[in-house]
Amino acid sequence: MNFATIDFVIFFIVVLTTLAIIKYRKFQYLFLLFASYFFFYYSSNYLIVLLIFTTIWDYYFGSMIYKTKTKKAKKIVLIISLAGNLGLLGVFKYADFTITQLNFLGQQMHMGMQIPMLNLALPIAISFYTFHSITYTVSIYRGQMSPVKSFVDYAIFVAFFPQLVAGPILRAKEFLPQIREKVEGLALGTKLRPIIIQESNLKFGITLMAFGFLKKMFFADNIAPFVNEVFANPIGSDSFIIILGTIAFAIQIYGDFSGYADIAIGAALIMGFKIPINFNKPYFATSPADFWRRWHISLSTWLRDYLYIPLGGNKKSHLRTYSNLLAVMVLGGLWHGAALNFIFWGALHGSYLVAHRFFTHYFPCITDSSFFKTKMGKIISILITQYFVFLAWIPFRVQNFDYMIYSIQKYVIIDFETSNMLSFTIQHKLPIFFIIAFCFMSFISYLKPNLIQTILGFRLRYWTILITFTMFLIVFFYDGYPEDFIYFKF
Repeated sequence: MNFATIDFVIFFIVVLTTLAIIKYRKFQYLFLLFASYFFFYYSSNYLIVLLIFTTIWDYYFGSMIYKTKTKKAKKIVLIISLAGNLGLLGVFKYADFTITQLNFLGQQMHMGMQIPMLNLALPIAISFYTFHSITYTVSIYRGQMSPVKSFVDYAIFVAFFPQLVAGPILRAKEFLPQIREKVEGLALGTKLRPIIIQESNLKFGITLMAFGFLKKMFFADNIAPFVNEVFANPIGSDSFIIILGTIAFAIQIYGDFSGYADIAIGAALIMGFKIPINFNKPYFATSPADFWRRWHISLSTWLRDYLYIPLGGNKKSHLRTYSNLLAVMVLGGLWHGAALNFIFWGALHGSYLVAHRFFTHYFPCITDSSFFKTKMGKIISILITQYFVFLAWIPFRVQNFDYMIYSIQKYVIIDFETSNMLSFTIQHKLPIFFIIAFCFMSFISYLKPNLIQTILGFRLRYWTILITFTMFLIVFFYDGYPEDFIYFKF
């Protein structure tokens, strides 16, 4: 179900009304689970069986890991559990991609045989619910939590509808305790926490959701047609058009994805659940490492804790550290989609992180220079960082290899062709207006880091006027055809 539709608004109002009227705790959680399954089934139909399979699989393997006595046996059970999760993800998301690459290799070697494609439907959200389900079994294996006693509790964690389709990626040890009133050591308490819609949470949640809808439907959806036009066939476009299209896509994907995260966090908060933030002004990052501390935070920290550190992190040699960074980012790119352009995107970001760590270690006189602590130095750091971040958005957006190479060339090697600049700008006044407006609002948000808290401090009538005006902007510029969230396909 798309957040940016009247269907979701009606669904969410029904869920809140039911939870507010019926106070019986067991019913509240059973209804929340039913609502989450309905939310998923609405878009995915029969593919909900994969979500249910993942839930049952990890619920029972979590208990098996906990009951197993020896460390070696626990590891074997964990490996079987991970094999089931990653095997399911691999078959449905990467099987046809792998077959395509094998067939291409066979053609190059003149083997004269083709492996038939499976043509499996890609289940929505499988990357997200697989990753946050893995946190449960791994946390039990590491001794960070005990298994839950209630299957319903665990099923709600896996299927919780606000973040189910596009994150943020939840961690079992952070979400599951919120269902119960007490936490006793590593064990969860026995009494269910009542779901109460509190006034403060309602106001905070509505504010977050309103700004999420603004990012998605006012900015991202209105910039998307311009991005599509630029990159549908960029051959022949000059550098100005390619750079402007790249900036537009950077804004589109941020508005789209962070907008979804804001809606998800706000919706969860209204029901009394806290889920982690996923973005923290990423386009003001001063280094590649800083960017990944700000962009898709739940994924970057997941990759760090469940892949980078187990591989050795930065505890081995420098060469091993560089290899780990590159491998993790390539896998992170592959997580986004079964296509070579995502691998290229991940490899670019891995290279950025390797280069940053190399210079930080071997040339501290540059990276630790007092100049970069000044306002001008910080601005230069931001501009340099975003130049490379935006460069990497080109392979993320453009799958056609020839189009990708052409766009990168025009982005890197500026042709300074200006003859079409004025006419192109006039022809695309509206999307350029949205780009400028977004940059202005982002700058205000950067200068006012506690902007949401400031808005929450408004008197009720002023807060109501602001939220109403925000929704008016969305409705006024809404064309009746909402764009799917970009991360739905991941």
